[in-house]
Amino acid sequence: MARTSGTKPPKSEPCGPHEHPPRVAADLKGSDAAFERAAAIFRAAGDVARLRLLARLASGEWCVSELAEAANTGLSTVSQQLRLLRSEKLVARRRVGKHIFYRLADDHVLDLVRSALSHASEPRSKRGT
Repeated sequence: MARTSGTKPPKSEPCGPHEHPPRVAADLKGSDAAFERAAAIFRAAGDVARLRLLARLASGEWCVSELAEAANTGLSTVSQQLRLLRSEKLVARRRVGKHIFYRLADDHVLDLVRSALSHASEPRSKRGT
């Protein structure tokens, strides 16, 4: 049936709770502050270059100059990316003389990077519609 100009389709009625199976609560609770913090972490890791840095750091500690060389980019660019990742507590650093070494802040970051890359590598049909 074709709609005529200016007419709206009929509104559908909202469904009631009795029309759905009972839900089992996921163990994903957090305060508003925790959700804000998690969103900031995803924003920081959500850039391809920064995600690549995190993936490199999954193998252990790297000097900034090594990271810049591996990324084929400038030292200042890598330093800025690392500064942002450090501000979100995704990476930690230590200084030895003139060298600054970075590593993942903890195993949670490693798990996050592994899970994201694993999920992204799945065939689309496995992820659902």
